[in-house]
Amino acid sequence: MKLKTILTFLYLVVSIPLFLFFKAELIVWLSFFINLILVTGITYYHLNFEKTFSPFLTSFIVFIYLFFIVAPIIQISSFETDNKVFATNYPYKIGDIIYANVLIFGFTLLFFACYVFFKRKKKRNSTGYSSSHKTKSTPLTILMIFVVCVIVFWLNYNYIVEDISQSIYLAEKEPISSLLIKRKVLFLIPLGGIVLTYMYLKKSKKMTTNTFVALMVFLALILIMLFFKNPLTEKRNALGPIYIALIYLFKPKLLNSNSKFFLFMFTSMVLVFPVMSTFTHIDASLKEMIVNPNLIVESFIRFGGVSTAFSSLHYDAYANLLATVDYVNTNGLSYGYQLLSSLLFFIPRSIWESKPTSSGELVGNYLIEDYNFNFNNLSNPIVSEGYIDFGIFGIIFMATVLAYFIVRLLSWLRSADPLKKNIAFYFAVHLIFLLRGDLTSGFSYYIGTFIGAYTIPILVSKFSKLMIKSSVKK
Repeated sequence: MKLKTILTFLYLVVSIPLFLFFKAELIVWLSFFINLILVTGITYYHLNFEKTFSPFLTSFIVFIYLFFIVAPIIQISSFETDNKVFATNYPYKIGDIIYANVLIFGFTLLFFACYVFFKRKKKRNSTGYSSSHKTKSTPLTILMIFVVCVIVFWLNYNYIVEDISQSIYLAEKEPISSLLIKRKVLFLIPLGGIVLTYMYLKKSKKMTTNTFVALMVFLALILIMLFFKNPLTEKRNALGPIYIALIYLFKPKLLNSNSKFFLFMFTSMVLVFPVMSTFTHIDASLKEMIVNPNLIVESFIRFGGVSTAFSSLHYDAYANLLATVDYVNTNGLSYGYQLLSSLLFFIPRSIWESKPTSSGELVGNYLIEDYNFNFNNLSNPIVSEGYIDFGIFGIIFMATVLAYFIVRLLSWLRSADPLKKNIAFYFAVHLIFLLRGDLTSGFSYYIGTFIGAYTIPILVSKFSKLMIKSSVKK
């Protein structure tokens, strides 16, 4: 059976029952169905006509399908007749749903049109995507990066051990500036070191003293990475891009086509993660489950199954889009003020006292004040981010800019530079987190990773080359 046939089967298995059992007014049903047709068309183009490997478009499709079609349909279908509210306490209103789906349709269509346009334009204006520049992994570069990683490890050992022993959410109590520098920059340096060391070992044809040392450094860097980035210290949305990028580095054939990557992302995000989240609520021990497997089923039913998982705040993107539109209707547009929070994230609030809060927190506070919600650390999808700043024009702006930068990163993905290739693929997986929002978190976290896994290794590489040249001249 061909891979595309399997993908089509899975897509239909999810989509057909989803709409067959969708309990909503006809106009609401049609608004979601029209968006499904658009997403299906983009998916068909991506899997059957796009010759370039583009994990970015895969992630975009999976995000729109999961967070703007599957999740809200399941949420709306699960509403009680006398209590039609989303997980954020925002009420179900037919007019709001139709308007939100029109915004999503426009954003998705414009992004795809810009993506195809920029891609064709770049292809006409260049001889190819591959870069002639290569980042050479010298033994000195590898050794220097390893020394940097060991220093970071030594300085932060007690911090990580304390984090593991206390709680996975200890980082939420940490100042944002310290969080970014430590967790998103310094702790990602080993990733760049692993990429360079692996490429050096891959190109080495025989075992020498240098290759043996590089092999030991490679294994040590992996251990340091596991110490810094593991389920006890990070949330899964931060771990996913790192380790999926490493899978692509070590075994690219597993994910190096649109069909393969789509299968991986679709099954992971739409099928596996929601099902796995239901098992976290099982209150039986492993021994009890082995002796009596019915406990798994009973707990699954008691929790509410997959539908309850989709109704949690993990899938609040659609509800937050509705709340953002309502916020704008009440308070007006921010005219770029909210965007400053994302672009100038690196400026501490102690210096910029009037620095805007992130859009997720802003909308969360609005829900607390007007809808008696009790939580403000919410996501806010990129559609909302554009809308809260400039309305319809903001959505046009976000779709265009996103398509442009994704096409630019396509050239990095096909580059001969392993660091560029790695950071581009990392972004393709991180894109789902960026699209879900809020933009301040998604943007700042990627910039931090970019500095730690790309910029610092590049600087170390250049410094090592200068040292070699200087020693040769002497």
